[in-house]
Amino acid sequence: MPKAVKTMNIFSFSAHFGDEEACRYHFKEQRDKEGVSCKKCGNEDHYWKQDKWSYECKCCKFRTSLRSGTIMQSSKLSFLIWYKTIFLMSTTKKGFSAKEIQRQLGLKRYEPVWSMVHKLRKAMGDRDSRYTLEGMIEFDEGYFTVESSEVEKQKAKRGRGAAGKQNVAVLAESTPLEDLETKTKSNQVRYFKAKVLKSHESEHVNDLISESLEEKSIVFSDKSTSYIDIADLVELHITEKSDKETTTDTLKWVHIFISNAKRNFLGNYHKIKGKYLQLYLNEFVYKLNRRYFGEKLFDRLIVASIMKT
Repeated sequence: MPKAVKTMNIFSFSAHFGDEEACRYHFKEQRDKEGVSCKKCGNEDHYWKQDKWSYECKCCKFRTSLRSGTIMQSSKLSFLIWYKTIFLMSTTKKGFSAKEIQRQLGLKRYEPVWSMVHKLRKAMGDRDSRYTLEGMIEFDEGYFTVESSEVEKQKAKRGRGAAGKQNVAVLAESTPLEDLETKTKSNQVRYFKAKVLKSHESEHVNDLISESLEEKSIVFSDKSTSYIDIADLVELHITEKSDKETTTDTLKWVHIFISNAKRNFLGNYHKIKGKYLQLYLNEFVYKLNRRYFGEKLFDRLIVASIMKT
């Protein structure tokens, strides 16, 4: 198992990013590394116009501001506020609500903070969507409590699903290990994916499997009728009857994920609307998949905020 890496603390953050200028120069440095593509002609060679704080295309002279094309585009919040928020979101396992971040930053208006936090959560999800899982995969679903509108409650009464519950599919990439001394076997988890499902229909499950897994993967799941086509999409699909042994052994890590995520959301957020649940899952999965990054997690989130998709 990788060794834990030191996490950035408030003192090291303040030493590096104590004012607006330091944050802005750091953001430019990171954006230079990632490169800038001209929105007008697609050229990637630019001059830097220091007096305008913008890039000028060497081909067509079109200018791109430092924020343009990133999740900070159109935001009136300072770089310092963005950096403090990224610091708060990357240095805690449990997470912060937008309301708590507003309080920590001492800002009067809630709406810009809410928008900033959700943009960061979307960037986390976009980053993780670039990668697929492979090898031995555990797959199951869990119901998460969400806030329901009156319309949704009426639909539930008419038999169109349970009000206040959202179905989430969870995938865990696990590797079987054997202790050479004791000969005991166990699974070591690597990466996760979690996605809100629109329905129990097999087509939504199939889409998730196709976009999330390599074709040579081996999938373990229960015998849900929604999973009947999975065998056509991967190397092998092994199903077991859903019982206590399946939960604690075969599908151990997905159930640990579901339990921990529910506890995390319940303890940190007042109410989560169904349409925003995926964003909260994005943050939980992003940080869990990078649980050994330590201080690097802050840097990776800065990069994710630049690579807008």
